[in-house]
Formats: sequence, C-alpha cells, structure tokens
Amino acid sequence: MEGRSKSLLAIASDIAEGFVTVNPIFLKKFSDNELKELQENLIRKERQIRAEKFPFNEPLLIRKRNIKLQRLSQAMVVIKNFREGRI
Repeated sequence: MEGRSKSLLAIASDIAEGFVTVNPIFLKKFSDNELKELQENLIRKERQIRAEKFPFNEPLLIRKRNIKLQRLSQAMVVIKNFREGRI
C-alpha cells in the first residue's frame, strides 16, 4: 500500500487493542500480498499475547486478554473471507 504510515505489525497491535476495526471497506486499501502479510502479523501478535504470563486470580486482566485474542481471531476470519472473495 503506497503511502502507508504504519507497519503491518503496528496495525495488528491496533486491532488487538480495539483501535482499528477490520471490515471489507478497511481491507480494500491493501493488496493481496499485504493482506497475507497482515494475517501473518495477526498470528504473530496472537502468539505474543498467548506467551505472556497468564493473570491468575485477576478477572479484569483475563477478560482484557481474552478480548484481544477474540479481536485478532475475528480479524483473521474477515481477512480470510475477503481474500477468498466471499465478502
């Protein structure tokens, strides 16, 4: 994507934090190679979150972690469907 000011890893982090919502309109800006690279970065970010120490006995931190993982998972499904032409 020409003129992109953020790296795809930064975009993946923003998706996990909830700053960016992934939808077909957002994805139109990316080429197929960039979408593939974004998927790889989402997987990398998911692994990074799962590798962090689990916050036992802290329900708010557990919820926050699970919401991040859910956002990443949903984004990967939307990207997969967009690349296959279903959306």
